[in-house]
Amino acid sequence: MNMAQEITNFARFYALFAKVPYYGDREEFKRSIVRQYTWNRTESLREMTRAEYNECCAALERLTGQDEWRKKLREELRFRRSVCLKLMQQIGVDTTDWARVNDFCGNPRIAGQPFGRLGTEELEQLAVKLRSIKRKGGLKKEMEKRQEHEVKQPGRAVYVIIDPNAPKN
Repeated sequence: MNMAQEITNFARFYALFAKVPYYGDREEFKRSIVRQYTWNRTESLREMTRAEYNECCAALERLTGQDEWRKKLREELRFRRSVCLKLMQQIGVDTTDWARVNDFCGNPRIAGQPFGRLGTEELEQLAVKLRSIKRKGGLKKEMEKRQEHEVKQPGRAVYVIIDPNAPKN
């Protein structure tokens, strides 16, 4: 069969395969798994199609309990994101605009990176900062304070000295 190799990184398979309890010839066990998910077409991981590889890895995840672990991580991440987005709304960030959310989170004093890249620990820290901002009155209060402060400061005067004896063009 002369087809290009679809999968070049087998880390997912080997990480899962290492967690499968099996006593005997591990290499033969690996080949039997590959045969099973390629319908006896091949014993080689390199000859698997992407769909076969993904199905095989998904089955290994179910077998090792990794799918439940991943599901819990996703649910926790989703929950923490929801909490942070709600807090952002409450302090005055327009959460319907992802560019604004990412700009806000990208500020080094807030999170230092776009919202989508934040992990569960960073989201926890962000929630603490957002609650603190909320206690202090939100972003709008801060902006108003700055504007009031700017208004109270005396303006600058610029003097231009005009020489009445200067030649006129």
